[in-house]
Amino acid sequence: MNLRDLHYLVSLAEHRHFGRAAEACFVSQPTLSTQIKKLEDELGVALVERTPRKVLLTEVGRDIANRAREVLNEIEQIKGIARRTVDPESGTVRLGIFPTLGPYLLPHVVPMVRERFPRLELLLVEEKTEVVLHRLREGKLDAGVLALPIHDDSLHAEFLFEEPFMLAVPQSHPLAKRTQLKLSDLSDQSLLLLEDGHCLRDQALEVCHMAGAGEKSGFRATSLETLRQMVASNVGITLLPTLAVKPPVAQAPNLQFVEFGGHPPSRRVAMVWRKSSAMSGFLKQLADIFKSLPKDLLDPHTVNAVPAKRRRVM
Repeated sequence: MNLRDLHYLVSLAEHRHFGRAAEACFVSQPTLSTQIKKLEDELGVALVERTPRKVLLTEVGRDIANRAREVLNEIEQIKGIARRTVDPESGTVRLGIFPTLGPYLLPHVVPMVRERFPRLELLLVEEKTEVVLHRLREGKLDAGVLALPIHDDSLHAEFLFEEPFMLAVPQSHPLAKRTQLKLSDLSDQSLLLLEDGHCLRDQALEVCHMAGAGEKSGFRATSLETLRQMVASNVGITLLPTLAVKPPVAQAPNLQFVEFGGHPPSRRVAMVWRKSSAMSGFLKQLADIFKSLPKDLLDPHTVNAVPAKRRRVM
């Protein structure tokens, strides 16, 4: 048994197809099939059910593939320790981030990371929260920037910042004239929300529940940009995170953003990584960069400080 054969098995478990698994491993299909058969002979068990249309792993095959994935992840951890011993601030970090944060946070943070760690290769993956968590647990990502809470004892969550929400309304809406809102002001409103799978949908639903508001029926957006355009088209109102309404984000015309007074509804964002990660020390340094964002970026009051004409052309 060798690491190459374990890699073949893990690839087959992921792709469920000999051809695609072989392509992912950069070998021919006969080579991968032969090595899987040799692994079965060595272990004395059938790992794969070969059917005309697809490949299924046996129960023991799935168990062994899961163990193999852990072994390969540990090997990468060993390599990471060695690389960072030679040069602590170089190498590669695979960072996952969810779609309703990534496009709005990264333009502010990535230049700071490049300045602090010029030799670091930062590979960014934008996926929904559950996908980021799954890849993080499997070792396919080194860390994730996610909204709290995260319910997983195997993961460390390093709090980064709290991001307030603002209410986005058409300029003709009665609430557009308000300088500040209370949650109770939403009690008779129906909000446009994202589709299932976005953590921001769950957060917005929680705000609706606290305010006694509802969801506008018949529509669920796939992105924040869709929500923004629907509000600008007088379809309804919605909640948007503060970073999503700050430059360099271009704003649609006919939009007004109204802040909440007191302690506004918000989301808490953290950097998350495996507690067993060999990169924990370095990831803490990386998290410190995310924590050092200028405070006005997360201040909803500065949004309304920008003149309306300027907001429309940005």
